[in-house]
Amino acid sequence: MKQVIKIAEPTSLLQHRAKKHSNFDNIPLETKEELRQSLLSEQGHICCYCMKRIPEKVEKEGRVSYDMKVEHFLCQDTHSELQLTYSNLHGACTGNEGKPKKLQTCDTKKANFELTVNPTSSRPNYEALFKYNPEGEISSINDNSEIDRQLNDILNLNMQTLKDGRSEIYIEVQEKVRAESKRFKNDKAGFIRQLEQERNKWLNRVDNKYRPYCMVAVYYLGKKIRQNQP
Repeated sequence: MKQVIKIAEPTSLLQHRAKKHSNFDNIPLETKEELRQSLLSEQGHICCYCMKRIPEKVEKEGRVSYDMKVEHFLCQDTHSELQLTYSNLHGACTGNEGKPKKLQTCDTKKANFELTVNPTSSRPNYEALFKYNPEGEISSINDNSEIDRQLNDILNLNMQTLKDGRSEIYIEVQEKVRAESKRFKNDKAGFIRQLEQERNKWLNRVDNKYRPYCMVAVYYLGKKIRQNQP
């Protein structure tokens, strides 16, 4: 899971919130579109939970829209006072909305449940709370049963298609590391530098977009860097 650093909220959202009787349901279309753009920008165009790419859709008139949901981290039903609070809003994939429950993920599966796993947490090293394996499974780094329950039962992040996507990245990076290990067989310092450069590629954005499932690669490369340090 990728930590999200919140940016300044859109002015139009602030203005809407200041109006009498304003709520999330009566946000003007232009304001909601600006909100989506802002959430996508701060998240690098990946889902706040599963890290899948949030896809673009080009409408007939040439306008670009996004196949996404605006997620209320604390749900509107029990926290109506936060329904327009920007820090409570995330960008999520559609999570297989409309499909059977066992296939639903992320915000769609979460519904009104209150998580302790918050992508906008200011906790240092938040991303280090999670680990990944070659099968693409995500779990808590210290086998925290409550975090694992939320990842599996509430967000369904180990649904097979998500595991397949993460596994593909894990194996791709694993094979690259093995190749670099042979190339730098007699140069441990050079090997570590190469791993650090590769990790930075996955941490950086291209056209303001992170690569899907980027933290899988970052986790694996970080582990290999630590293993090879003197």
